Amino acid sequence: MMVKTERLTPIRKKTDDAVVTENPWRRLREFTDARIGLGRAGVSTPTRESLEFQLAHAQARDAVHTELDFASLQQDLVALAEKYPVLNTETPLVLHSLATDRMTYLQRPDWGRQLDEASLAALKPHKAIEPYDLAIVIADGLSATAIKENAVVFIETLVQAMQGSENAYSLAPIVLVEQGRVAVGDDVCEALNAKAVLVLIGERPGLSSPDSLGLYLTWAAKRGLTDDKRNCISNVRKAGLSYFAAAQKSLYLLTEARRLQCSGVAIKDRSTDKIIDSNAVQTSFLLDK
Repeated sequence: MMVKTERLTPIRKKTDDAVVTENPWRRLREFTDARIGLGRAGVSTPTRESLEFQLAHAQARDAVHTELDFASLQQDLVALAEKYPVLNTETPLVLHSLATDRMTYLQRPDWGRQLDEASLAALKPHKAIEPYDLAIVIADGLSATAIKENAVVFIETLVQAMQGSENAYSLAPIVLVEQGRVAVGDDVCEALNAKAVLVLIGERPGLSSPDSLGLYLTWAAKRGLTDDKRNCISNVRKAGLSYFAAAQKSLYLLTEARRLQCSGVAIKDRSTDKIIDSNAVQTSFLLDK
Protein backbone atom coordinates (compact mmCIF):
# COMPACT_ATOMS: atom_id res chain seq x y z
CA MET A 1 0.00 0.00 0.00
CA MET A 2 1.36 3.31 -0.91
CA VAL A 3 1.45 5.91 1.74
CA LYS A 4 0.39 9.28 0.66
CA THR A 5 2.95 11.81 1.56
CA GLU A 6 2.09 15.40 2.03
CA ARG A 7 4.40 18.28 1.88
CA LEU A 8 4.55 19.42 5.45
CA THR A 9 5.51 22.88 6.50
CA PRO A 10 8.53 22.66 8.81
CA ILE A 11 7.87 23.77 12.34
CA ARG A 12 10.04 26.76 13.08
CA LYS A 13 11.40 26.91 16.58
CA LYS A 14 10.60 30.23 18.11
CA THR A 15 13.81 31.68 19.39
CA ASP A 16 14.19 33.83 22.47
CA ASP A 17 15.25 36.78 20.34
CA ALA A 18 12.02 36.60 18.36
CA VAL A 19 9.86 37.33 21.41
CA VAL A 20 12.10 39.87 23.08
CA THR A 21 11.23 43.51 22.89
CA GLU A 22 14.57 45.22 22.69
CA ASN A 23 15.39 48.21 24.84
CA PRO A 24 17.02 51.10 22.94
CA TRP A 25 19.56 51.54 25.75
CA ARG A 26 20.98 48.09 24.96
CA ARG A 27 23.38 49.54 22.43
CA LEU A 28 25.34 50.98 25.36
CA ARG A 29 26.33 47.42 26.34
CA GLU A 30 29.04 47.90 23.76
CA PHE A 31 30.81 50.12 26.29
CA THR A 32 30.05 48.45 29.62
CA ASP A 33 29.42 45.10 31.31
CA ALA A 34 26.67 46.69 33.39
CA ARG A 35 23.26 45.06 32.97
CA ILE A 36 21.37 47.80 31.23
CA GLY A 37 18.85 47.70 28.42
CA LEU A 38 17.79 44.11 29.12
CA GLY A 39 14.60 44.33 27.13
CA ARG A 40 11.53 42.28 28.01
CA ALA A 41 9.64 39.18 26.96
CA GLY A 42 6.06 40.08 27.65
CA VAL A 43 6.25 41.49 31.15
CA SER A 44 9.25 39.38 32.18
CA THR A 45 13.01 39.48 31.92
CA PRO A 46 14.18 37.60 28.81
CA THR A 47 15.36 34.06 29.49
CA ARG A 48 18.79 34.81 28.08
CA GLU A 49 19.33 37.69 30.52
CA SER A 50 17.93 35.68 33.43
CA LEU A 51 20.35 32.80 32.78
CA GLU A 52 23.30 35.15 32.38
CA PHE A 53 22.45 36.76 35.71
CA GLN A 54 22.31 33.38 37.45
CA LEU A 55 25.67 32.41 35.93
CA ALA A 56 27.27 35.67 37.07
CA HIS A 57 25.84 35.22 40.55
CA ALA A 58 27.26 31.68 40.74
CA GLN A 59 30.68 32.89 39.57
CA ALA A 60 30.67 35.59 42.25
CA ARG A 61 29.82 33.07 44.98
CA ASP A 62 32.54 30.73 43.73
CA ALA A 63 35.06 33.56 43.83
CA VAL A 64 34.24 34.25 47.48
CA HIS A 65 34.28 30.64 48.68
CA THR A 66 37.00 29.09 46.52
CA GLU A 67 40.22 28.50 48.46
CA LEU A 68 43.38 30.03 47.07
CA ASP A 69 46.18 27.56 46.30
CA PHE A 70 48.91 29.29 48.32
CA ALA A 71 51.49 26.56 47.66
CA SER A 72 51.18 27.00 43.90
CA LEU A 73 51.27 30.79 44.23
CA GLN A 74 54.38 30.51 46.38
CA GLN A 75 56.14 28.41 43.74
CA ASP A 76 55.23 30.85 40.98
CA LEU A 77 56.69 33.73 43.00
CA VAL A 78 59.91 31.82 43.68
CA ALA A 79 60.29 31.31 39.93
CA LEU A 80 59.62 35.01 39.38
CA ALA A 81 62.31 36.01 41.89
CA GLU A 82 64.85 33.90 40.00
CA LYS A 83 64.00 35.87 36.88
CA TYR A 84 64.03 39.38 38.36
CA PRO A 85 66.86 40.24 40.80
CA VAL A 86 64.97 43.27 42.14
CA LEU A 87 62.63 40.88 43.98
CA ASN A 88 63.67 39.55 47.37
CA THR A 89 65.07 36.05 46.91
CA GLU A 90 63.66 34.67 50.15
CA THR A 91 60.80 32.22 49.75
CA PRO A 92 57.48 34.05 50.17
CA LEU A 93 56.06 33.68 53.67
CA VAL A 94 52.60 32.17 54.08
CA LEU A 95 50.86 33.67 57.11
CA HIS A 96 47.35 33.72 58.54
CA SER A 97 45.00 36.33 59.92
CA LEU A 98 43.08 35.95 63.15
CA ALA A 99 40.14 34.60 61.11
CA THR A 100 40.59 30.83 61.33
CA ASP A 101 38.29 29.87 58.45
CA ARG A 102 36.16 31.35 55.67
CA MET A 103 32.95 31.68 57.64
CA THR A 104 34.76 33.45 60.48
CA TYR A 105 36.42 35.70 57.93
CA LEU A 106 33.07 36.71 56.48
CA GLN A 107 31.46 37.28 59.88
CA ARG A 108 34.40 39.00 61.63
CA PRO A 109 36.01 41.55 59.26
CA ASP A 110 38.07 42.92 62.18
CA TRP A 111 39.87 39.58 62.58
CA GLY A 112 40.79 39.53 58.90
CA ARG A 113 42.64 42.80 59.44
CA GLN A 114 45.12 41.38 61.94
CA LEU A 115 47.78 38.67 61.81
CA ASP A 116 47.60 35.89 64.37
CA GLU A 117 50.35 35.53 66.96
CA ALA A 118 52.17 32.73 65.10
CA SER A 119 52.38 34.86 61.97
CA LEU A 120 53.73 37.87 63.85
CA ALA A 121 56.38 35.62 65.38
CA ALA A 122 57.27 34.25 61.94
CA LEU A 123 57.98 37.75 60.67
CA LYS A 124 60.48 38.66 63.41
CA PRO A 125 63.52 36.91 61.85
CA HIS A 126 62.91 38.85 58.64
CA LYS A 127 62.77 42.32 60.18
CA ALA A 128 65.21 44.63 58.42
CA ILE A 129 67.78 46.79 60.22
CA GLU A 130 67.73 49.27 57.35
CA PRO A 131 64.07 49.74 56.33
CA TYR A 132 62.91 48.06 53.14
CA ASP A 133 61.51 50.49 50.59
CA LEU A 134 58.46 48.32 49.97
CA ALA A 135 56.73 45.26 51.34
CA ILE A 136 54.40 43.39 48.98
CA VAL A 137 51.52 41.53 50.60
CA ILE A 138 49.10 39.24 48.76
CA ALA A 139 45.84 38.48 50.56
CA ASP A 140 43.07 36.26 49.24
CA GLY A 141 40.38 38.76 50.28
CA LEU A 142 36.97 38.10 48.76
CA SER A 143 38.14 36.62 45.47
CA ALA A 144 40.73 33.88 45.22
CA THR A 145 40.06 33.93 41.48
CA ALA A 146 41.39 37.48 41.25
CA ILE A 147 44.66 36.54 42.94
CA LYS A 148 45.10 33.36 40.94
CA GLU A 149 44.62 35.10 37.60
CA ASN A 150 46.27 38.47 38.19
CA ALA A 151 48.72 38.62 41.11
CA VAL A 152 51.84 37.09 39.58
CA VAL A 153 51.37 38.82 36.23
CA PHE A 154 50.94 42.19 37.93
CA ILE A 155 54.04 41.75 40.12
CA GLU A 156 56.10 40.82 37.08
CA THR A 157 54.89 43.97 35.32
CA LEU A 158 55.64 46.05 38.41
CA VAL A 159 59.23 44.80 38.79
CA GLN A 160 59.82 45.43 35.10
CA ALA A 161 58.72 49.02 35.67
CA MET A 162 60.97 49.25 38.74
CA GLN A 163 63.97 47.99 36.77
CA GLY A 164 63.36 50.71 34.21
CA SER A 165 63.02 53.39 36.86
CA GLU A 166 65.68 55.91 37.81
CA ASN A 167 65.13 55.02 41.47
CA ALA A 168 66.36 51.87 43.19
CA TYR A 169 64.06 49.90 45.47
CA SER A 170 64.74 47.32 48.15
CA LEU A 171 61.89 44.87 48.53
CA ALA A 172 60.97 42.82 51.57
CA PRO A 173 60.17 39.11 51.28
CA ILE A 174 56.73 38.76 49.69
CA VAL A 175 54.09 37.85 52.25
CA LEU A 176 50.97 35.80 51.51
CA VAL A 177 48.10 36.04 53.99
CA GLU A 178 45.23 33.57 54.26
CA GLN A 179 41.85 35.07 55.15
CA GLY A 180 43.36 38.54 54.94
CA ARG A 181 41.83 41.98 54.45
CA VAL A 182 43.54 45.18 53.35
CA ALA A 183 44.62 46.39 56.79
CA VAL A 184 46.53 43.18 57.48
CA GLY A 185 49.30 44.78 55.43
CA ASP A 186 49.80 47.27 58.26
CA ASP A 187 50.94 44.47 60.57
CA VAL A 188 53.33 43.16 57.92
CA CYS A 189 54.81 46.57 57.15
CA GLU A 190 55.43 47.34 60.81
CA ALA A 191 56.84 43.90 61.63
CA LEU A 192 59.26 43.86 58.67
CA ASN A 193 60.32 47.50 59.14
CA ALA A 194 59.28 48.61 55.66
CA LYS A 195 58.69 52.20 54.58
CA ALA A 196 55.57 51.31 52.60
CA VAL A 197 53.34 48.37 51.88
CA LEU A 198 51.48 47.41 48.71
CA VAL A 199 48.60 45.01 49.36
CA LEU A 200 47.27 42.93 46.47
CA ILE A 201 43.82 41.64 47.34
CA GLY A 202 40.85 39.97 45.68
CA GLU A 203 38.06 42.51 45.50
CA ARG A 204 34.45 41.87 46.43
CA PRO A 205 33.07 40.23 43.25
CA GLY A 206 30.61 42.16 41.18
CA LEU A 207 28.11 40.40 38.96
CA SER A 208 30.27 41.09 35.95
CA SER A 209 33.72 41.03 37.55
CA PRO A 210 34.49 38.04 39.83
CA ASP A 211 38.21 38.34 39.01
CA SER A 212 39.00 41.92 39.98
CA LEU A 213 42.29 42.63 41.77
CA GLY A 214 42.65 45.63 44.10
CA LEU A 215 45.92 47.36 45.05
CA TYR A 216 46.36 49.40 48.23
CA LEU A 217 49.50 51.45 48.87
CA THR A 218 50.16 52.77 52.37
CA TRP A 219 53.17 54.77 53.52
CA ALA A 220 54.57 54.09 57.03
CA ALA A 221 51.81 51.57 57.65
CA LYS A 222 51.24 50.39 61.20
CA ARG A 223 48.37 48.89 63.12
CA GLY A 224 45.60 51.38 63.82
CA LEU A 225 45.80 53.42 60.60
CA THR A 226 42.55 54.49 58.97
CA ASP A 227 41.70 54.03 55.31
CA ASP A 228 42.28 57.69 54.42
CA LYS A 229 46.00 56.85 54.57
CA ARG A 230 45.72 54.41 51.65
CA ASN A 231 45.79 54.87 47.88
CA CYS A 232 43.64 52.39 46.01
CA ILE A 233 43.95 51.15 42.44
CA SER A 234 40.97 49.02 41.54
CA ASN A 235 39.66 46.66 38.86
CA VAL A 236 43.02 45.29 37.74
CA ARG A 237 42.24 42.37 35.42
CA LYS A 238 42.26 41.39 31.77
CA ALA A 239 38.89 43.03 31.12
CA GLY A 240 39.61 46.02 33.37
CA LEU A 241 42.63 48.18 34.14
CA SER A 242 45.67 46.74 32.37
CA TYR A 243 48.64 45.37 34.32
CA PHE A 244 50.91 47.93 32.68
CA ALA A 245 48.69 50.88 33.64
CA ALA A 246 48.30 49.56 37.19
CA ALA A 247 52.07 49.07 37.56
CA GLN A 248 52.82 52.56 36.24
CA LYS A 249 50.28 54.11 38.62
CA SER A 250 51.61 52.08 41.56
CA LEU A 251 55.16 53.19 40.86
CA TYR A 252 54.03 56.79 40.52
CA LEU A 253 52.22 56.69 43.87
CA LEU A 254 55.18 54.99 45.54
CA THR A 255 57.54 57.65 44.21
CA GLU A 256 55.25 60.43 45.41
CA ALA A 257 54.76 58.75 48.79
CA ARG A 258 58.52 58.53 49.25
CA ARG A 259 58.99 62.16 48.21
CA LEU A 260 56.20 63.52 50.41
CA GLN A 261 56.53 60.94 53.22
CA CYS A 262 52.79 60.29 53.21
CA SER A 263 50.02 58.50 51.33
CA GLY A 264 46.25 58.42 50.94
CA VAL A 265 44.31 61.64 50.61
CA ALA A 266 47.51 63.62 51.17
CA ILE A 267 48.67 62.60 47.67
CA LYS A 268 46.90 63.78 44.57
CA ASP A 269 47.11 61.22 41.79
CA ARG A 270 48.33 63.15 38.78
CA SER A 271 49.87 60.17 37.03
CA THR A 272 47.71 60.78 33.98
CA ASP A 273 48.24 64.52 33.97
CA LYS A 274 50.34 65.47 31.02
CA ILE A 275 51.66 68.47 32.91
CA ILE A 276 53.64 66.14 35.19
CA ASP A 277 55.63 64.66 32.33
CA SER A 278 55.90 67.80 30.27
CA ASN A 279 58.55 70.48 30.33
CA ALA A 280 56.13 72.93 28.85
CA VAL A 281 55.29 76.01 30.84
CA GLN A 282 51.93 75.61 32.53
CA THR A 283 49.41 78.11 31.28
CA SER A 284 45.69 78.61 31.49
CA PHE A 285 43.65 76.41 29.16
CA LEU A 286 41.68 79.53 28.29
CA LEU A 287 44.73 80.76 26.40
CA ASP A 288 45.08 77.59 24.32
CA LYS A 289 44.19 78.06 20.69
